Amino acid sequence: MLTALRDYLAGRGQASLAEIALHFDLDPEVARQMLEVWMRKGKVERRQATAACGTQCSQCDPAAVELYRWRDADAPTAVECPAPPKTGG
Repeated sequence: MLTALRDYLAGRGQASLAEIALHFDLDPEVARQMLEVWMRKGKVERRQATAACGTQCSQCDPAAVELYRWRDADAPTAVECPAPPKTGG
């Protein structure tokens, strides 16, 4: 299961705890414990969705704003947007 989690997160670059739990049909706490294994190895880092998230309205599910990022240099990052294609003209 840890290998599947590694492959999923490395392929996506980052994902929320809720997305990971849903993908693997796990309780979020179980998913968090699995992610902690990779964090101890230095392969995963925990991030917040935004600096203000969780301090203002408190309406979001905490699992939706708890993000995990695979730290491998080759993994894509979900926060980067590709530049729009240039059109000739």
